[in-house]
Amino acid sequence: MSRNSPDADFYAHRHVFLSADHQHSESKTWMVIALCAVMMLAEIVGGLLFGSIALVADGLHMSTHAGALLLAALAYSYARKHADDARFTFGTGKLGDLAGFTSAIVLAMIALLIGYESVSRLLQPIPIHFTEAISIACLGLAVNIVSAWLLSRGGDHHHHHGHSPEAHADEHRVATDGGTLILEVYEDGVPPRFRLHAEGLAGLHPERTTIETVRLDGARQIFAMSDRGGYLESIDEIPEPHAFTAYIRTGADAGHPVVIEEHEHGHASAHRDNNIRAAIVHVAADAAVSILVIVGLVLARVFGWLWMDPLAGLAGASVIASWSYGLIRDTGAILLDMNPDRRLAENLRGTIEGAGDRLADLHLWRVGPGHLAAILSVTTSERRDVNYYRARLARYKILSHVTVEIISQNSP
Repeated sequence: MSRNSPDADFYAHRHVFLSADHQHSESKTWMVIALCAVMMLAEIVGGLLFGSIALVADGLHMSTHAGALLLAALAYSYARKHADDARFTFGTGKLGDLAGFTSAIVLAMIALLIGYESVSRLLQPIPIHFTEAISIACLGLAVNIVSAWLLSRGGDHHHHHGHSPEAHADEHRVATDGGTLILEVYEDGVPPRFRLHAEGLAGLHPERTTIETVRLDGARQIFAMSDRGGYLESIDEIPEPHAFTAYIRTGADAGHPVVIEEHEHGHASAHRDNNIRAAIVHVAADAAVSILVIVGLVLARVFGWLWMDPLAGLAGASVIASWSYGLIRDTGAILLDMNPDRRLAENLRGTIEGAGDRLADLHLWRVGPGHLAAILSVTTSERRDVNYYRARLARYKILSHVTVEIISQNSP
């Protein structure tokens, strides 16, 4: 068997796999760092001038979050400045995930420290200066709310660049003598099914309406419909891949053909910027703890329940630990090059094998927010080159780097 060269022009490609919001996120992070630094200095200086150890302690606590945000900002700056550095084989897009992973470890350590301190105070309660403590907690909450707003505004969830992971319905309009039929492949948080609407028609009868799919390999499937009030929906789910001709039959007619092509619907995690996510988690965790502390202090002051303060601390530690775990899990998976989108992998397989070839091997991993790389090994009996497979995969806009190996079965 012979093998075609995978990518003859590999070194002609740029390997810049940064988020489209990279610079915006970087500037937002620096803004929040400045806010935290000013508040940190104000608390420490104010605490020293007015003899408040609690104020100094809160200022030092604020410094830990400023340090985590500084890590995020430096990761953005370094990734941007070295985006074209040839030493990074697949660019610097994963540097934000590395920073996010590190921040998640710091969050886990903070959760452990808060939990330890809370248990200590449950076992050995200490006097609480309620007025000062509540004031500081309220001040910290205000700073964290402003920081979270700065970090989340204009986020990457508003930018999907033509391949939005939220676009889960493909609409196709078919003109008939009696009106217009509208066919959708609907999958918004539910298993994919056909939905059929009618404009200008007296109504669709589920007993007389079917949709038959014919795939490239000749496989056929007939979908019965059920009435959902205003539209019909297929009873059975649509199997992957979503590439076929659908014949809509509303009675004794021969059927109205609609060509359905598979489109890329990348999972949200493939577009997520884990660096800005880690920064938001830091300020959100601090805000959550501030709220719990305020509630605990108020109850302790009103009812004399001193145990409410450390109990609120334990609840806050649990929240932080949960968020930390999720961040470690997601960023760790990216750093270990785990498959970021199993559905996309199946769609790629269907696209290749739908043309009669066999996908012998597939590697799919994330190289940056909104950027996936793929290596495909294709076994074929046809005379097809790399450009043929690149053209078939062109609809998957999230694939920023594709390497194709062709194994010909006809060659000696």
